[in-house]
Amino acid sequence: MKRAERLHALSEMLRRNGSRGCSAERLAREFGVSVRTVKRDLAALGNSGAPVWSRPGPGGGYGLAVGASLPPVSLTPAQAVALLAAVSAAPDAPYADLAAAGIQKILDVLDPGTRARADELAGRVWINAVPPSSRTIRSALEEAMAEQRVIRIRYAAKDGTTTTRDVEPVLFASTNGQWYLVGWCRLRNAMRWFTVSRIERASVTKTACGSHTVHEVGEPPANARPVHGRGD
Repeated sequence: MKRAERLHALSEMLRRNGSRGCSAERLAREFGVSVRTVKRDLAALGNSGAPVWSRPGPGGGYGLAVGASLPPVSLTPAQAVALLAAVSAAPDAPYADLAAAGIQKILDVLDPGTRARADELAGRVWINAVPPSSRTIRSALEEAMAEQRVIRIRYAAKDGTTTTRDVEPVLFASTNGQWYLVGWCRLRNAMRWFTVSRIERASVTKTACGSHTVHEVGEPPANARPVHGRGD
């Protein structure tokens, strides 16, 4: 691992550990370097403006000050391209437009050298993604989910039957290349999965959702997971 990548990973590990902190020995084992090297890296992070704190004695270690301002985001060229590829390959995913805008903000603050290497690497990744569904419909679904308000949809079933339903959105799910809106259908009085591509019209109402939770959807498949991205 290059030093720039290690510094970024080091700051992320300290951030995840919060007020608990990490000993220099643990950090050295994690990154396969000497304790002396870790301490030099921690000093470099501090000199760059990262709010690194140290606590001496038994149970002590290093961490990042909670609530303090961090220096601008620093990505490696490969990390930047990974974000670009993920969003480009899933234009139909919920909040994909917002994700693309967020990634652009990150790219805009990269140093010129990193940005140039990321641009060169991005040219080596080609995507042939399925065209996204109606932006108007997706925007309505995203708003209803985020604000937890009932959404009125016109839905076309596989047999061609079209119905209008009021749905309390509970979650978005992707399986076998297809996106679904999962929610409490007030017409059927039950939890239902709606294929997003079969939603012909959608409008957000002013009615707040009830108390239905993700747990009512049932147990997810063994290989399913939320996208919060947490992990140690």
